[in-house]
Amino acid sequence: MIVLKATQDKVLAALQSVSGIVERRHTLPILANVLIRKTGGQLQLTTSDLEIQIRTTAELGGDEGNFTTTIGARKLIDILRTMPADQTVSLESSASKLVLKGGKSRFTLQSLPAEDFPLVQEAANFGPVFSVPQKTLKDLLSQVSFAMAVHDIRYYLNGILFVAEGKQLSLVATDGHRLAFSSAMLDVEVPRQEVILPRKTVLEMQRLLSDAEGAIEMQFANNQAKFSFGGMEFVTKLVEGKFPDYNRVIPKNHKNTVTLGRAPLLASLQRTAILTSEKFKGVRLNIEPGTLRIASNNAEQEEAQDELDIDYGGDAIEIGFNVTYLIDALSNMDQDMVKLDLADSNSSALLTIPENASFKYVVMPMRI
Repeated sequence: MIVLKATQDKVLAALQSVSGIVERRHTLPILANVLIRKTGGQLQLTTSDLEIQIRTTAELGGDEGNFTTTIGARKLIDILRTMPADQTVSLESSASKLVLKGGKSRFTLQSLPAEDFPLVQEAANFGPVFSVPQKTLKDLLSQVSFAMAVHDIRYYLNGILFVAEGKQLSLVATDGHRLAFSSAMLDVEVPRQEVILPRKTVLEMQRLLSDAEGAIEMQFANNQAKFSFGGMEFVTKLVEGKFPDYNRVIPKNHKNTVTLGRAPLLASLQRTAILTSEKFKGVRLNIEPGTLRIASNNAEQEEAQDELDIDYGGDAIEIGFNVTYLIDALSNMDQDMVKLDLADSNSSALLTIPENASFKYVVMPMRI
């Protein structure tokens, strides 16, 4: 049976869309494979790592009929990548093997039985479906994902908190030193739901979401989330645990506020970051009426100092920060102006966008 027959670019795009979660080394060899299910003229490709399952449906030609098998995902992709994009490739079943043909090339690949493929058991009680444009979710994720923890013992920090309530979807990430919050409006009202998406899921979603038109539908259950977009279905386990109360972390009513250009501030921080010590990455901000001075030094006794003119009439404040935390936030924003709220040299600073309550970034000071 000819399982599929289409141009290399179409086959490769369908395979790459599901294979991001496939690990090269696995305790279960079959998890390195993609499950191919042919029903009539439709082809379904499914991958899993036991925590996440991604499925896409594509029209890729071939014979009509019913057929299922599994084949090594990475190997198939590696072979396809070596072929021209406009070349027609075909995959045929032959005994327990699959034969991939393209031009004068021919590859005989081993398959494993489809019934051994461990599909993720979907939750029975998903909440209501709601949707946002793909681009909206992609932007929300990029505005907060940099603040996720990496391998933190507090496992609930290694991911992003999704909060859907009323007509608002909010995303929150924190690693204990900084916190990023971003929100968007929904078309429908939904009951309050809170889930924590694992880090791997977040990174995979960012890879798959596009700026193209089209919505992404979401559903949450106690231990699972389900996303549907662009002919794909994405099911993931959730992180169990209690996320910190982010509302208590976000400072209110700081009396000193400065609004300044995002690009000049970012450039100044990037310059002074060059002479910070590798270990501490600390910079000092001196804010006084009319001037913001940024300074750093390192163990070799080298120093950097930069100055920005600002419109400011508040208290004189000297405060230290890990420069990476500030650069991360500013690099993931695209607005012209940012607002910095400060209380004193020992309190967390709040970075926001003027006249826009949908983004908040909190960063703790460091002693320098």
